[in-house]
Amino acid sequence: MSREMLNLKNAAEHVHMDANELRHVAQRGEIEFDEHGGDFWFEHRVLDEWAQRNLLASCRKEQLRQHSVMLEEQRRSNSSDWRVWRLFAPTGIVLDVPGKAKAGILRDMTSIADATGFVYDPDGLFKELVAREETASTAVGEGAAFLHPRFHDPYMFQETFIAYGRSERPVFFGAPDGQGTRHFFLVCSTDHEMHLHILARLAVMAHATEFLQILDEATSPEQVIEIIRAAEEGLLK
Repeated sequence: MSREMLNLKNAAEHVHMDANELRHVAQRGEIEFDEHGGDFWFEHRVLDEWAQRNLLASCRKEQLRQHSVMLEEQRRSNSSDWRVWRLFAPTGIVLDVPGKAKAGILRDMTSIADATGFVYDPDGLFKELVAREETASTAVGEGAAFLHPRFHDPYMFQETFIAYGRSERPVFFGAPDGQGTRHFFLVCSTDHEMHLHILARLAVMAHATEFLQILDEATSPEQVIEIIRAAEEGLLK
């Protein structure tokens, strides 16, 4: 994979931040960068990995702000009809995931994603999920976790999709509220920009709607998709 670099201005636009704020983040050592030619330079995949961690760890107000910025970008690009619920498929939804600990859940979710036929390298995906959890948990509280590879690889999947698994019982997954996690969403994206948009949409939905509680009562993959669709459309209104 090529080492694509972004200067400070382009990096800040990519992660929807003020350039001076991103500069301070880099100077505090929160993200790797190179400094030359009087500018800060960030490796694209490292920037994406930091942005994903930062988004999920942000407060609700910051997640809402980033989501609003992304919605405006989509409006300007005439892609405002994009919906996260359309990325779910019945073959990638399981309502009785047996894993009792983090490692088991990651293996189970990899198998669920692989069942869609869209994953080129299941073993590679599993290793990336483990690496991501080792840096920081993807659990966001409210009983949900938004799993994803640590580094975005557009060639890992045939197309962008989301797998969903509901565990048989809450699992300790490192959520900030200290509660168990039962709803696992595995984001598999072929596009780094869309990857961040999906995470933002799901995070806002988790905090601003009751769809997770409603998912506790779902009895079929089709019902799961309908619950997510209704929650998303309600949010966007």
